[in-house]
Amino acid sequence: MGCLPCQYNGEPRNAHVAEREVYAGDVNPSIVIRPAEPRDHDAIWQVLEPTIRAGETYTLPRDLPRQNALDYWFSTGHEVFVAECHGGVLGTYFLRANHQGGGSHVANCGYMTAPHAWGRGLARAMCLHSLEVARERGFRLMQFNFVVATDTRAVRLWESCGFRIVGRLPGAFHHPTVGFADAFVMYRQLQMTPDP
Repeated sequence: MGCLPCQYNGEPRNAHVAEREVYAGDVNPSIVIRPAEPRDHDAIWQVLEPTIRAGETYTLPRDLPRQNALDYWFSTGHEVFVAECHGGVLGTYFLRANHQGGGSHVANCGYMTAPHAWGRGLARAMCLHSLEVARERGFRLMQFNFVVATDTRAVRLWESCGFRIVGRLPGAFHHPTVGFADAFVMYRQLQMTPDP
C-alpha cells in the first residue's frame, strides 16, 4: 500500500505548509502538525527521552542530558515540527539538508513518537508532512542514513511511504539487547520530473 495523501485543512496544496496547521485526515483526523515553538521544549523532551534512554533506534548516548538532546534536535539547519493529538504533543520531527554543496538537494529527517502514542498514525502523518515540506523547500530526494534493521515497524512504515532500502551497513548498530545489528540506508525521490 502506498502513502496516503494528507488532508490539508481546506487550503490549497501550494500554500506554505509551515505556516498552516496540517490535518493528516487519512491517517488520523485528530493529528495536527505545526512548527515547533520554544514553549514546546518540555513536551518535546517528554517525547525524546524514552527513545533516547531505550537506545534501540537512535545513535545517541542513552544518558544524553535533556539540554544536549534538545540542542541536537534543534541544531542549526533543523526545521522542527510537532505532532499534536487532542492538544498534546505526542510526536516530533526535524527536516534538514542531508549534506551541503553538491548533496544539498537531498533531505533528511529524524522522527520520534511518544511510546504511549504508538499505533495512532503519528509517525505516518509526520512522514507524509515531511515529504510535502521537503518538496516545498525544493529538495529532490529524501534519504534516511541509518535505519536500524531490528526496528521492523519503522522499516515497514518507511517502505509503505515509498522509501526503499538502497544500502545495508552490517553490524553498524550496537543494540542494547540483541547486540550488533545491521542498519539500512533508505531513499526515495521527491521530484518526479527533472528540472527543465
